[in-house]
Amino acid sequence: MINILIVDEQALVRTGLRHILERQPDIAEIREVATGEKALSLCRSFKPDLVLLDLNLPGMSAFEITCRLRRMSAQMGIIILAIHAKAPYPNRLLEAGASAYLTKDCASGELIRAVRKVAAGERYIGEAAAKQLALSIFPGRAESPFERLSARELEILQKLTEGNKVPEIARLLSLSPKTVATYKYRIYEKLGTRSEVGLLRMAMRHGLLEAV
Repeated sequence: MINILIVDEQALVRTGLRHILERQPDIAEIREVATGEKALSLCRSFKPDLVLLDLNLPGMSAFEITCRLRRMSAQMGIIILAIHAKAPYPNRLLEAGASAYLTKDCASGELIRAVRKVAAGERYIGEAAAKQLALSIFPGRAESPFERLSARELEILQKLTEGNKVPEIARLLSLSPKTVATYKYRIYEKLGTRSEVGLLRMAMRHGLLEAV
């Protein structure tokens, strides 16, 4: 039997996921929280078999939560649920320790299939993410400038485009403001921009704004 923790800011999304999952005979218990901080706290006592984790959470980022959950348990499955599968998010989250990457428009059958595979110790790439990963191997394709960023840089980019300032990002990620500022200007350099407005425009142009 599978115990699941749903982590999503939107109550309606949590209710929909619960409705799909609780009808399955191999699902034992489902709990839900709205933030990553609450998820980390609950996981210490609940110890779920897998976590359904929204990419776009308030507060602590999905990257940081994924890393901390993985340090907490090597066996716990982590399924990322995202608005879309634009590069380089699937790769970076899988590198950070996620077990699966799904988009929120996937069919309920694919969600159940992913849950069962991850609970069995396997990895799962949703159809949308698999398509993006397959396209990435073709020579001559147009590379997204965001693929130049590391997982930590993407994490900080995400918080910048949400409107967070350097001190707040430092607090959320347990980094010094100086370190965050260094990452910020490294991101500017890699993307060829000089401001947060420029970052927002690039995110919109490449279809990443909902993901960041």
